[in-house]
Order: sequence, then C-alpha cells, then structure tokens
Amino acid sequence: MPPTDAALLTGFRLRTAEQNLGVYGIHLHREGHEPVEHRFRNDDPVHLWSGSKTFTAVAVGMAQAEGLLDLDDPVTRFFPGQAHADGVEAMTVRHLLRMTSGNTFTWWGPGQAEEDDLLGGFLRSELVAEPGTRFEYSNGCSYVLSRIVHAVSGEDLRDYLLPRLFAPLGIRNPQWMRCPQGFSQGGVGLHLRTSEYARLGRLLLQEGRWEDTQLVPAAYVERMHTDLADSSSFSEDPESRAGYGYQVWACTPDGVWRADGKYGQFSVVLPRHRAVVTVTAHHEGAANDILRAVWDELLPLLPAA
Repeated sequence: MPPTDAALLTGFRLRTAEQNLGVYGIHLHREGHEPVEHRFRNDDPVHLWSGSKTFTAVAVGMAQAEGLLDLDDPVTRFFPGQAHADGVEAMTVRHLLRMTSGNTFTWWGPGQAEEDDLLGGFLRSELVAEPGTRFEYSNGCSYVLSRIVHAVSGEDLRDYLLPRLFAPLGIRNPQWMRCPQGFSQGGVGLHLRTSEYARLGRLLLQEGRWEDTQLVPAAYVERMHTDLADSSSFSEDPESRAGYGYQVWACTPDGVWRADGKYGQFSVVLPRHRAVVTVTAHHEGAANDILRAVWDELLPLLPAA
C-alpha cells in the first residue's frame, strides 16, 4: 500500500535529524495532490542566497518575451559609456546567465569587499577567460543581469517582477536586499518562506504557466535547464558537476534540476514525477547532503507520472 502524502516525508525527516542537516522546512508539491510541508522551526522568511539567481533569470526571460532584450545582445549595449576591460565587448546576456562570462568578480574577492560601484567593478575586472569558453561562477554575473533588467525596463528588478511574477504567485511584498547604489542584488538577497520559494519551482515544472496565464515562455524555461555550461571543474561534489543552465543547476538524477542557494536553499524540479521538492535550511557542512537525502529517502517513493 503506498504511503500517505505526509508519510512520504518521514524518511527525510529522520535523515535530517540523524545527520543534523539544519533543515528549516521541506515542502512537497505533486500535481493532483495537496501540498505537504514539514517544519523544523518557525515559518519565517529566510535568505535564499543564490536561490535568488533563478528569479533573476526568470525576469530576463520575461524581458526577452517583451522584446526588451535578446540573449545574444552584448552586455556593453546596455551600459553605453561605461569603461570596461579588454574582451568584455564579447560578453553577452547568455554568458551571464550560464556563468561563462570569463569574469570572476564576486563582491567578496580581494579588493572587492569595499566596492560601491558593483557594475563598474564587474565591467572593469580583467577577464580570466574569453566569454563563452569556461564556467566561472560569479555573483557579479547575476547582479549585472539585474542591472540589465533595470536598463531595459526602467524598473528595479524587484519592482519589475512584482506585477509579472510575485503578484500572480501570491507572494506579497518580497524583500530583496539592495546594493550600495540602491539596485536589487540579483545574485543574492531575496527573502521568502519555504512555501513561497516552492511556487517558483512549481512555475518551472509547469513550463512557465501559472493557472491560466503563461508568465514565462515555455521555450525559455526549457532552455533554462537544457542550455548547459560544463561545470565539472567547479567542485568535486557530483551535484555541482552535472551542469549549469540559466542560473539553475542540473542534478545527478536524470532530468532533475534546481534553484540552489547557500546553506541548503533548494527548489528541485522533478519533471518525470510531476513534483517539486523545496527545502530551506542553514547547513554549514556539505549542503548537497540535503539533496542526497532527498534522492535516497523521498525520490524512490514518488511514482513516475
């Protein structure tokens, strides 16, 4: 007899306690079922860290659909007159999305921590590789995407997404930290509850459709997790080596992909099971151990669609 929906989380709950994985909450969405969530602590908005990046990528897809930009547009097109390092003129929006800009500017590197002009700092940074040739994970890429959305729409990233994404998803007044110049940080800084974060995963599972409205073009959502950069040099952890799309990571189980933030902020899209597993946490060890707990304890219980 198959387990009840609530019982599906039992193994993960036990594994979390045994391994002290620091999980705040886990939310399971399955098409045709009521959502199930288990809390390990109060349901407060939490910092999604790099889970914020996926919201930024969604904004880029929306802006493309509105005819405001193209993924192969050069980054310098959006910031005329800005000084930039040699080679930056070859950098495109797609390079930023896939972390293949050749730029390692992260805000926290040597000489960067006190940088107020993050856009200028990024554009002036010497490239370590020709754009498009190498995966170089950089918060700067995501921040510049945020600034591009502002440049083409006249609205800050958060404000651009309020009527287009957050309001349709029922996310009220989301808080997004800003840079010293007052722009949403793009790569980090968004604070949401677990169930709110899960709505992003559900939107992606549904190929960009929410209820009766196509919020993000389905073709763009498809490219988000199939137009992958080779991330095998990034880490020894298999979950970080499976490939990187448009501000999302491919996972080791076939066809699975995720939004991913520091300390274990995951919204995992499981197309073959028509499901989304979302976790918020603070695990200062190997955060991908949380993913492995999902693969071992929950995924085998989910029937394929």
